[in-house]
Amino acid sequence: MSTLLLDALNQKADEFISLRRDIHRHPELAFDEHRTSALVADKLQSWGYAVERGLGGTGLVGRLVRGDGSRRLGLRADMDALPIHEATGLPHASCHEGVMHACGHDGHTAMLLAAAQHLAEHGDFSGTLNLIFQPAEEGGGGALRMMDDGLFEKYPCDAVFAMHNMPGIAQGRLVLREGAAMASSDYATVTLTGVGGHGAMPHRATDPVVAAASIVMALQTVVSRNIDPLQMAVVTVGALHAGKANNVIPQSATLELSVRALDREVRTRLEQRIKALITAQAESFGVAAQIDWRPGYAVLVNTPDETAFAREVALELVGDERVTLQGPAVTGSEDFAFMLERVPGSYLFIGNGDGDSAGACMVHNPGYDFNDANLPIGAAYWALLAQRFLV
Repeated sequence: MSTLLLDALNQKADEFISLRRDIHRHPELAFDEHRTSALVADKLQSWGYAVERGLGGTGLVGRLVRGDGSRRLGLRADMDALPIHEATGLPHASCHEGVMHACGHDGHTAMLLAAAQHLAEHGDFSGTLNLIFQPAEEGGGGALRMMDDGLFEKYPCDAVFAMHNMPGIAQGRLVLREGAAMASSDYATVTLTGVGGHGAMPHRATDPVVAAASIVMALQTVVSRNIDPLQMAVVTVGALHAGKANNVIPQSATLELSVRALDREVRTRLEQRIKALITAQAESFGVAAQIDWRPGYAVLVNTPDETAFAREVALELVGDERVTLQGPAVTGSEDFAFMLERVPGSYLFIGNGDGDSAGACMVHNPGYDFNDANLPIGAAYWALLAQRFLV
């Protein structure tokens, strides 16, 4: 079964490589995926899917119903690009200055479209297949927007699945993980306000820079002294802005924080301790602290039964030598986590290439490109999963 399926998808590979490269050449940022969304909708409709556009802005769902089966499956792909200037020099490089598909969402979309065509033409299943093409995964919260627009009320799913490419892993290798698989991401802007003054007379000022420096160092103790050493937590101060002259004590300083965790309780604890520490440190230096805390993506948690099922499909498709049954957690974040808070499911990775191969270039890098050799494998995985789930 799996060999025949892979052969069938390989025969269609050139068509979907061209489609993927067309999407790559015309990248669109979060909630601006109008061309991509229209292309996806037109393809799905031409293959017989019922399509609803406009969910979450530029998101859409293609539904295909076969037989009298009661099971309902959701498969999700993301469509948005990143505000990065492409430096690959490839013939299909972005034609939009400062925008590129630096995370492989063009490939994710093409894989799901290839599976959609195969299932429409040859799919042997009974039930409802919902193909979810999501906007604004890159920090825009497109999953939440689609759900706010009634995604799972209009298109109920018994389980949902998604896949992401991963550089540094051998091309085509499938990596699964039960439980917490990707980290939460929260952000904070801290504004420290003191009293500005002359650098030669610091006693007549209240220096927010000194307070900021102390806070940067003290924040690292949150992870080392407030979080269980066996739990993952990251607190990063990515920016510190204060003043413009070497002989002027500025009135204010601003810090930008990124906070990540792989456990929901740890995530809550981090917020509590960070806020308390900043407030106390600022007070000790006589400056005022304003904390703008912005919750980001949730911890992505793969449910046991659905992950076990996803593993079985992977093993059937490519064999145990090309499957990692319980891969390591990833400290990056993904808004598919919100869908998994509503519906059971699993999120897996497909290797984009390792070693010195071109596919090993990390995502969010100007030199990144999706590995087209993954298109038939990813599409075959989705097709096989749908046919095994919808019985």
